[in-house]
Amino acid sequence: MSKSEPRLPLTPAVFHILLALFGEERHGYDIMQQVRADSEDAVKMGPGTLYGSLDRMIEVGLVAKGNTRDPRRIYYRLTALGQATLRAETERLSRVARVARRQLGTA
Repeated sequence: MSKSEPRLPLTPAVFHILLALFGEERHGYDIMQQVRADSEDAVKMGPGTLYGSLDRMIEVGLVAKGNTRDPRRIYYRLTALGQATLRAETERLSRVARVARRQLGTA
């Protein structure tokens, strides 16, 4: 993934992390709790998945370390590319869902 444009599709972990960070800086445990809430307990992300994903997301420019309000915690925030990627993936998923509903006759 380059630092200039979204590469889709995203993995479920990356999508949920981006969604959890939309509009708010969060630390790791808070991200895990938000993912769990957003997914209505369907996605339970462990520390290995979370921090491995965050490291890769920082590397490609989707996420950056945020302001440190508490020296014991690292906060993360979306970058402009992260926001654009979240929007693009949300639109892609919406198109896929429309096609699926049409084909299944549940439109």
